[in-house]
Amino acid sequence: MYATFLKLLMILPLLLFGGLSYGQITLTGTVTEESTNEPLIGVNLQIKGKVIGTTSNAHGHFSFTSSTLPPFVLVVSSVGFATQEINISAGQTNVDIKMKEQAVLGRELIVSASRVEESVMKSPVSIEKIDIRTIRETPQASFYDALQNLKGIEMSTQSLTFRSVSTRGFGANGNTRVVQMIDGMDNQAPGLNFPVGNIAGMPELDVESVEVLPGAASALYGPNAINGIILMNSKSPFTYQGLSAYGKTGIMSASNRDQKNTPFYDFGIRYAKAFNNKIAFKVNASYLTAKDWQATDYRDQSLLNGTTLENNNMNVMKNPRYDGVNYFGDADVGANVYNVLYANGLPGDGTNGTSGALGIIYSTKIPQAGNITLPQLLGGQTPQDQLRIARDIFGKVVPQYYLSAPGYAENSLTNYPAKSLKLNASLHYRINDNIEAILQVNWGKGSAVYTGADRYNIQNFTIGQYKAEIRGSNFFVRAYTTRENSGDAHALGVLGSLLSKRYLEATLGAALPSFLNTAITQYGGALLQAYQTALAGGTPQQQALQMAYQTANNYATANNVQWMNTAVAPAVTAANGLYLPGGSQFQSAISEIKKAPIPNGARFLDKSNLYHAELMYNFSKIINPKTLEIVVGGNYRQYDLNSEGTLFETQDGTPEGKEFNINEYGAYAQGSKNFNDIFKLTASVRYDKNENFKGQFSPRISGVLTVARDHNFRLSFQRGFRIPTTQNQYINLNTPTVRLVGGLPLFRDKYNMTGNPVYAQTDITQAAIQNGTLKPYQFKEWQPERVETYEIGYKGAVANKLYVDAFYYYNRFLSFDGVQVVLQKKDMNGPVTDLLDPSKRNVFSFPVNAGQIVKNSGWGFGLEYVLGKGYTFNGNVTQNMLNNGKELKQNDPSFVSFFNSPKYRFNLGLANRDINRTGWGFGLTFRYQTEMVWHATVASIAANLADQTVIPSYSTLDAQISKKISSIKSIIKVGGTNLTGKLYTTGWANPSVGAMYYVSITFDELLN
Repeated sequence: MYATFLKLLMILPLLLFGGLSYGQITLTGTVTEESTNEPLIGVNLQIKGKVIGTTSNAHGHFSFTSSTLPPFVLVVSSVGFATQEINISAGQTNVDIKMKEQAVLGRELIVSASRVEESVMKSPVSIEKIDIRTIRETPQASFYDALQNLKGIEMSTQSLTFRSVSTRGFGANGNTRVVQMIDGMDNQAPGLNFPVGNIAGMPELDVESVEVLPGAASALYGPNAINGIILMNSKSPFTYQGLSAYGKTGIMSASNRDQKNTPFYDFGIRYAKAFNNKIAFKVNASYLTAKDWQATDYRDQSLLNGTTLENNNMNVMKNPRYDGVNYFGDADVGANVYNVLYANGLPGDGTNGTSGALGIIYSTKIPQAGNITLPQLLGGQTPQDQLRIARDIFGKVVPQYYLSAPGYAENSLTNYPAKSLKLNASLHYRINDNIEAILQVNWGKGSAVYTGADRYNIQNFTIGQYKAEIRGSNFFVRAYTTRENSGDAHALGVLGSLLSKRYLEATLGAALPSFLNTAITQYGGALLQAYQTALAGGTPQQQALQMAYQTANNYATANNVQWMNTAVAPAVTAANGLYLPGGSQFQSAISEIKKAPIPNGARFLDKSNLYHAELMYNFSKIINPKTLEIVVGGNYRQYDLNSEGTLFETQDGTPEGKEFNINEYGAYAQGSKNFNDIFKLTASVRYDKNENFKGQFSPRISGVLTVARDHNFRLSFQRGFRIPTTQNQYINLNTPTVRLVGGLPLFRDKYNMTGNPVYAQTDITQAAIQNGTLKPYQFKEWQPERVETYEIGYKGAVANKLYVDAFYYYNRFLSFDGVQVVLQKKDMNGPVTDLLDPSKRNVFSFPVNAGQIVKNSGWGFGLEYVLGKGYTFNGNVTQNMLNNGKELKQNDPSFVSFFNSPKYRFNLGLANRDINRTGWGFGLTFRYQTEMVWHATVASIAANLADQTVIPSYSTLDAQISKKISSIKSIIKVGGTNLTGKLYTTGWANPSVGAMYYVSITFDELLN
């Protein structure tokens, strides 16, 4: 597949080179700012419906040659100015243009909402957008962080370099319901099915705009855009030429870190050059390094000693089942000494599963009794009787003693490096006025900590994207591949568990021989003393022996715990000196475990690839768009899974086998009709097929009514769907607490889930077992998750000073994606009570459909108001609700929604980018969100079911002051985020986020 795809990437740019033609007109002119008459640099000028055009130079002049003869329309645009369409008449070769500042949003043109050019104001669906000006003026430390200021956009912070975007509920770390695209390329990591924040995304200097469509977008963008899509658009080297660079540094401050204040450094550079408006190239690079935010929540989520996290005991010695949120190797690593010594219950030397302790009791000969064994002395005539007596003695000598490993705080297992290196380059060739060919490379490498079913330490993670594209004003054909390498990534939970096992093995290895020596000596001494005392009192020999036996048993039962404590204490001290932080073996053990792949170590290997080909065609050249605008398109995609047996199942079931490929394809068509610029009706339908699931249809219909030019009312219905992720289909990963397997039928066969039945964890109780009411879990067909979305909205401008956007939506999720945890006896012939014993059962977790319709709704309201003299105020508020959450829980107590969204969230902002034209500017942003429950696979099952995974409400204040220095074409900015410094967290087990204070300087040749 890779070789074929590489050939396709090489051939695409050559397909249309035969279309060369010679320019026949040269158009020149000057662009100035209307109020000051100063020349404007970097203004984009383009013939409407063509790709040909140019930009104004440092003096505001422009010139370009075109084979398209007048009359035509020249589109003139620049960030912060009103877009103009100027008619160029026949014979005209010069035009002078005056640009007027645009203070109110809503006038920009977009293509994301309908795949055709239209005004934001007249978009048939909700859309949020940030542009170059917003990025330049935001108080946030990066453009990606600035997305959280948009209406209805929520972000989960797992790392400085890793934030996950959510819209309209169902938030997640690594959100597979929201698609992120960069220049038309899906930015997901193929083995994860979600983008790793902006670790390997777009360098900030190359960002032209970011558009976010909250809600379902499957009808045009295909599978997985069930809750939204993020479209990042980079700068064209034809439009944005020259050199730009920035440097940013500052302090990250958080009181929960081992070092409260640490520096961070962020640098970037971009260069672009065009030659005769025919060939252009650009190169970008950025690098960030810092010490990351830290996760230090050590509350006990086992709920074994209470019903909430707050009333549980965090002391591991007093609560051996302690399960700290950011503590690893605690709850899942421990040993019942009785079970360890008893082994399989057969006496032996400890090999082949036999019990060495039973072997000592069963076979050690007593010289004082004529070299017979203790069971024989106590009346065992047959081997069966002797084994029974040996087991009875074992039960008295060895206590039910649970020895727990202390576990490890997350910050003892990682030093939290946060790094991001992004490299980007592209070559553009304008074949003629209508067609442009592009070769593009995006490559990124980063380090962060990600929260999933575990806390994953992503170190030296790389993603490369390679694209070839041919595009015109009414079509595109593109092919790209995404190549992922997990680098040195490892699971912190697995690391903590394996480290705890070494600790426990060292403790048991030192304690058990000492204990057995004491126990056998004490037991034998008590037996002999009682026997001699009975004989001295005139008791017959056999009766004296039985009396001594009972006395020794009672003595052992009363003292065995003390014997164990005495043996364990020095063993624990020795193990502490080896495997606790600062111990002699601690760092070397961590290094060994991190390097070894799962299951023998904590490292997971993922070198999965994605191959994608796509095309779109607009019939506007054939059918007049005023009559009917028709757009069609299609795509083909293949996932090539490759985790070297550490993450995904293989085709032959062996760790060395080849992993699966997953093939998908889809096609769509859309028609729209504009009725006198008053009402626009749009309808579309899409069909997608994944080889493991039935085909899916995604229709959408929308209408936009325009009243008095600036008031637009919209109504829409659409259906979206989400194909299960590559992991949900084929994962086979054994974690410290559960084996995660895919939802496909092959796993039922692999683990014999029908021959050796599995049982839903929530059904397994002592009463159900005793009453005989426990029933095996019944498997059902697993389908892609679907949603039906209804939306009504309004966008309008009043007196060119106030921009308003409001919406209400209602969702019905069908085949809602859920998780099922089941238990299975390790010994299929064992008693059903084995399901209650963690040592005698298997635990599986796999994706299922919830079997209930999940309903959620919400609304949002946003405004931007021009106060005068350059001051602007903006604010937005959103509400998201799970409508039938209580009903779902009543119908199925095991149901967990993973809704993970605050009921209310609002943003307020005040800014002025150029106070009294002095070059000074400022920006303030205040954010607040209410308390919410955050269900997470990393949380304990008990905490999830009890809705105890609560994220408190929080607010933040961000600010920046900037100074534009035109003489050196630079902007200096000083700012900070979360200025109050109060720590907050955005999701369960995520780090506590503190304050950032920074200073930056940005140089840009295009700065006006």
